[in-house]
Amino acid sequence: MKKRHERPFWNKALARFQEELEEEDEEEYQMVLEVGALEQLVEQIKCIEVPNEREKAVPNRLDPTLKFLNGFSAVVAVSFGADTKMTALVWGSIRLILSLASSTNDNLQEIVDILEELSLTLPRFRQYEKTLQIDDEFESALVDVYAEVICFYARTIRFYRSNPNGLLRRNGWPAFHGDFNKTIQRIKRLSSMVEIEAETTRMKMEQKNYVEVVDLMKNMKADKAQKYDESCFHIPLTVNPRFWGRTEIIQKAMEALDPEDQAEEQRSFALWGMGGVGKTQIALKYTSCSRQRFDTILWISAGSSIQISQSFRDIARHLGFIKTDEETGDTMAAVMKVKDWLLQTNDAAVFKHAWPLHSAGSVLLTTRNPNVAFDLTKGSFHVEPFNDTEGSQLLLKLSGIEKPTDSNQDSAQAVSHTLGGLPLALDQIGGFIQQRRIPLRDFVQLYKRNADKIDAKKIGITDYEHTISTVWEMSLNNLAGQPRTLLEILAFMNPDKTDEVILKEPPRNAPTFETEFVFLTDEMDLLDAEEALLQGTLINKSSEASFLSVHRLLQAAVMRKLSPQAKAGYFDAVINFLCWGFPDTFSQDIGHQHQSWEKCEMCLPHVDHIVKLQERYSIVSSNTDAFAQLLLRCCWYLYERESYEIARSWIKVALNNFHNRSTLAFASAVELQGLIEMDLNNQASALDSFTRVMNIRTALLGPDDAFIAASLTTLGIVHTELGNLTEAYSYHEKAIDMRLRTNSDRIGNSYSNMSSLLLRMNKADEAEEMLKRCPSLKNFTDDTFLNTGNPRFTGQRQGHDYEALRLATKALGFRQKLLGNRLKTCDSLHQVAELLRKRGDLASSVKLLNECIAISGSLAEGEGQQARALYKLSLVLRKQKRIKQSEEVLETATSLRRKIRGTENVHGTESEAEAETEYDGLNLWMLW
Repeated sequence: MKKRHERPFWNKALARFQEELEEEDEEEYQMVLEVGALEQLVEQIKCIEVPNEREKAVPNRLDPTLKFLNGFSAVVAVSFGADTKMTALVWGSIRLILSLASSTNDNLQEIVDILEELSLTLPRFRQYEKTLQIDDEFESALVDVYAEVICFYARTIRFYRSNPNGLLRRNGWPAFHGDFNKTIQRIKRLSSMVEIEAETTRMKMEQKNYVEVVDLMKNMKADKAQKYDESCFHIPLTVNPRFWGRTEIIQKAMEALDPEDQAEEQRSFALWGMGGVGKTQIALKYTSCSRQRFDTILWISAGSSIQISQSFRDIARHLGFIKTDEETGDTMAAVMKVKDWLLQTNDAAVFKHAWPLHSAGSVLLTTRNPNVAFDLTKGSFHVEPFNDTEGSQLLLKLSGIEKPTDSNQDSAQAVSHTLGGLPLALDQIGGFIQQRRIPLRDFVQLYKRNADKIDAKKIGITDYEHTISTVWEMSLNNLAGQPRTLLEILAFMNPDKTDEVILKEPPRNAPTFETEFVFLTDEMDLLDAEEALLQGTLINKSSEASFLSVHRLLQAAVMRKLSPQAKAGYFDAVINFLCWGFPDTFSQDIGHQHQSWEKCEMCLPHVDHIVKLQERYSIVSSNTDAFAQLLLRCCWYLYERESYEIARSWIKVALNNFHNRSTLAFASAVELQGLIEMDLNNQASALDSFTRVMNIRTALLGPDDAFIAASLTTLGIVHTELGNLTEAYSYHEKAIDMRLRTNSDRIGNSYSNMSSLLLRMNKADEAEEMLKRCPSLKNFTDDTFLNTGNPRFTGQRQGHDYEALRLATKALGFRQKLLGNRLKTCDSLHQVAELLRKRGDLASSVKLLNECIAISGSLAEGEGQQARALYKLSLVLRKQKRIKQSEEVLETATSLRRKIRGTENVHGTESEAEAETEYDGLNLWMLW
């Protein structure tokens, strides 16, 4: 008799371990085999260096885990004939995993949690079961559990080896943890089978007490083996050899269709989703995994009634029910002969006559129509595209990149995002990349230039008839009327999320499309149009809110069908839809519009989308001024949210699209460009813009117009930043006089700005007096003080240190809540830290300055804030007698200051007051 470990399925388990390890040489495999017993592992764990105090208790935490594993390993050892090589794969892998995890200094605790949870899922053997005779059934079940355990250990080792730095591990951790969760589910199922086999083996040893039960179990197995016959399987399609993932969906299908469930009623389950999402391949993978669970599996192709008839004839011929040509031509006879065995079909609209007659059995359905899934089956799963992480992993596999670099992983994510994670697209594009050896980093730009040609290509040999170009062809050709109009509108919106409220606002400046779009304002007409698209899985709709989404590749398919004139028409219409979300900042002087931010945020992704569409498809708008005005509205919002980089880019696009350059809208765009430059400390450029704006407005408006006062204010602000305080005072004084004369509701803004200027002129008492003139401060409270629009100065109240600190802290909270971690929040962090420093609360000051340094360091425009915070931190550290650290921080601040100023002329001999003035000068004084 052969030794147990010489049997083929044990050898397969070892081969699987080495395959999962993916180690070309034997070095790491031999390292695993060095630990042959639990005692050796315990001793080696004591020598592992833990990264911090918190994790010193790890060895003790492992004790229960190792005891559970030891019980399991004892049975494994018996099965293997006490070959220590087999148990070494358990103990050696654990030692290597702990060694790798402890060296990373970031997730040792999580790995210990994983090892602990895995051990708790292993089969539990009572003491007498460790000496059981192990027959073939017991051994087969045991080897399945053992293989799952050691293969997961191998994947864990590979995870650490493939992700050597912290960033890679953090990015890869969700996928790794997902693999762990799936492994746990498999081990739980397999462990229950092992425990059943152990119980059966014990019964055999005590046959006289359990003879009837043993015979019953034996007969059940014999019946199952006898029923399994390849001749009862008709599956004309094959699983794509590149199939990957989808474990959760297959597991849910197994649970829903489990033939071991003794319920008399029929079991049914549906996979529904858009074309190209992989429903057919998942069904094929499920049938492949379930061949031994069913007596018969029959596949019906149900794209049409003709396909159904042909499928039944093929099945009847395969099963030997029909033999002559005459019988082959009798479709109904063929249907009735095989109808009882139907497992899987495709479209309920044409197959109700083909549904199985028997109440028992299992039916798996794939369909694009969710209504079919809900009407005909007891359970269903919405099959969706892969997310960017999953899609990138599949793409790397399909592209033949076995050990991807960081750059390849980033590029794969970008490609997956561009393709929307659609499995059909990833499969075909992966083959396209692999066959042509295209570097991943180059593909996205190549695709943008040649999407139509690439989408039309069919790569490799496959049963699936469609390419990316044709997968929605029939659905799109069958669309008409309002559903088609809605889908074509959505092709111009951000694919991920469109709130219905945006569509319900009728376009105001597109008379040609006015009648065509009126259905959007009728809630029932809109719902009917959506239902037609949902039925074909052409769009998705959130069940919790009125959000619509459409796949980006489907959007591209819709765009390909539109003429240049139709593209321009929809482009103009969508511009008018989106204007609803942004305040009109150029027809009246309205100041900051925080109350509109929610609507702005809702529309912003759609503006980004149409900007990219215009560039990609060279769309020529019939009203370029309307497009420019939309960008202007959007850029005011981006400016208020401190998104300077994108605001700066889009305002240039807006300025280039203005046909008429002598309008208030154009003047507003130039003014916004100046404000952006001023916030980025480009004061000379800002002054040029503000002067140009004043000239345009003076030519268009009367001398006392609100926009003239607004221009005087911006000129006063920029002169304050330039240090021209006398000129600044004059401009603010004129603005105040004009706003008082016209009874403007913007007078508070003028008082606030003048107050800031007076503070800059070291006239603190006058500044406070001026600020209190604001109408909003007649009943002085913390909230009214914040609402002046200048929360930066809530902490600058002379002689009131405690009150200043309280108000400045409240202003910091105001900015953090409103803006998040942006420049103005850094400004408030610095201000509160300064007040704390002057009060002697040094530890708190250090904490806030470090926070300011961290935030500003993450912002492209934050160097000035970072340099100033570093300098102030050096002062605090020196006061704490931490001289060496203070000097190091000061050197960093000085280097950054040199970089910003573009000069080496930074003297180490300047006084503290002079240096403080220089560092303050790196930032705006009147930062709102």
